[in-house]
Amino acid sequence: MHTPKVSLDQWRALIAVIDCAGYAQAAEQLHRSQSSVSYAVKRLQTQLGLKLLHIEGRKAVLSEAGNVLLQRARQLVSDASAIEQHARYLEQGWEAEICLAVEASFPTHYLMQVLKAFEPLANETQIRLHEVVLSGAEDILLNGDADLVISPYIPQGFLGEELLKVKFIAVAHPDHPLHKIKHKLTTHDLERETHVIVSDSGKKGIDAGWLGNVHRWTVTSLDSARKVISNGLGFGWLPEKEVEQAIRNAELKPLRLKEGGTRKSNLYLVYANLQQVGPATEQLAQLLKQVSIENS
Repeated sequence: MHTPKVSLDQWRALIAVIDCAGYAQAAEQLHRSQSSVSYAVKRLQTQLGLKLLHIEGRKAVLSEAGNVLLQRARQLVSDASAIEQHARYLEQGWEAEICLAVEASFPTHYLMQVLKAFEPLANETQIRLHEVVLSGAEDILLNGDADLVISPYIPQGFLGEELLKVKFIAVAHPDHPLHKIKHKLTTHDLERETHVIVSDSGKKGIDAGWLGNVHRWTVTSLDSARKVISNGLGFGWLPEKEVEQAIRNAELKPLRLKEGGTRKSNLYLVYANLQQVGPATEQLAQLLKQVSIENS
């Protein structure tokens, strides 16, 4: 591996000379003597074997090579500063990464609101996002693969709090045969049609909400379920917030059920280890709570 000949200090000196249009002004900005700034730039050019700038009157002017290298030098100095800042955050206990597992029924636009609000506060903390369904939330907690989880229940051995209620509505394409039945639909009517459900991503394999239909199509995500149902290939219960637009666009239509046309499910915010919650995880948790309250 090639060892750099030039130090960051030398690149900083060159940048200051150009930005300040001269050695004297650069020295003042850097709180150094003019001779030390001049020596740093001279030494830089000697080590590179290139003439990077010259003086016209009292102004420092870049050569063609200097102009090319200056842009790279700015990025180099910026990256070095970012690394040092990141190290300070880590020293303060600010996490390098947060793994957030989110139950698929948590409204997508709520999640986007949270992530957008978190980004300017993140201090370079990275987010690793997992989508889980039903007992998949418990699995990821037990495996130690998440710091924060939005789950449809609080698994044994963990602490959490209610985040929001999700309303599910029974829907089908407007041309689906179920919409042609004149009376309010019963279980008997539904059992004659294909029921589209989202499979549990966990090992327990919970079939929540399945009516026991002979005709059942199983998909792995709510988005897939919405697409299948929107194409007239079955019916199912989908989160109201996720299908509002599809209903407005006449891609889906709520079913007229005698009972059970809507269902509500609680979602909980669960910490993997409440005793070891870092500042970034706590900040993200507070934003999840805030956005959920604002939209409830």
